[in-house]
Amino acid sequence: MTLSERELETFARDGYVAIRGAVDRETIDDCRAQLWDLLDESPDDPTTWTEPVRRVDSPMTPSFAAAARASALTEAYDQLVGQGRWMQRIELGNVAVRFPTGTDAGDTGWHIDASYLPPGASRYFVNVSSRDRGLLMLFLLSDVGDDDAPTRIRAGSHRDIPSVLAPFGETGLDMFDIVDQLDAIGSRDTSERPEVLATGAAGDVFLCHPFLVHAAQRHRGTRPRFLSQPGLMLTEQFDLDHPRSPVERTIAAALAQH
Repeated sequence: MTLSERELETFARDGYVAIRGAVDRETIDDCRAQLWDLLDESPDDPTTWTEPVRRVDSPMTPSFAAAARASALTEAYDQLVGQGRWMQRIELGNVAVRFPTGTDAGDTGWHIDASYLPPGASRYFVNVSSRDRGLLMLFLLSDVGDDDAPTRIRAGSHRDIPSVLAPFGETGLDMFDIVDQLDAIGSRDTSERPEVLATGAAGDVFLCHPFLVHAAQRHRGTRPRFLSQPGLMLTEQFDLDHPRSPVERTIAAALAQH
C-alpha cells in the first residue's frame, strides 16, 4: 500500500503510521497458532497463564515470512526508508505474549530500541544516524484493545532524541545511558508529548521512527496479547548530511532546531 502525503506528514510529525490490515487475517491467525505451539500455556486454560509475559522467537515458517513481506509493508518501507536500503526479513523476531495476570512484569519503562553491538560492548547501542536500523515495527498478532497491554507511544518524541544523541557522534550510547541522559534533562518519559495506544486488529502494523519513545504496560484485559516489534534493518546507512528519506529528514530537521 502506497502511503499518502497525509500519512507521510503524520509520520514526520508523530513518528509513526498505522497500516491497518497490513497482513491478512488467515496468515496472522496461523502465526499466532504456531506461537501457541511453542508455549507451555494453553489458549483455552487461563489457569496456565501464571506469568505476566512470555517471550518466544518467531519461527522461520511460510506464514511468518508472508507477514514480514506483505506488500502493504514493503511499499511503505520503500517510502519511509528508501528503495533498496532495507533488509528483507523472513520472520518477525521476538514475540512478547502478555497475559492478564494482574501483575507487573517490571519491563514497562519508557525507552527507544537500540540496534548495534560495538566491539567489546555488552549492551546494544544507538547513535544519532540510527546506525543499522531503519524502523521500529509493531506487528499486532492478536486483536489489541485499550485493556490488552497495547504499546504506549509518545507521539512526536522521535524529534526529542536526536539532540540527546548528537554529542556522542557515531559512537552513540547504549540504551540504558540514553535513559540516563533523558533523566538528566528531565524528560525521561517525554511527558510533554501526548500518549497514544497502539491498538487495533490482528494484522495491523505500526511503522515507527527508530527514535520513537515507547513503553509496554500491564495487561488489564481477558485474553493473551501477542505482539512482535522487530527492527527494519538497513543495507545502506543513513546520511544526515544528504537526507533522502522521511526517517533521515526528521532527524536532520530536529538537529537543525537545536
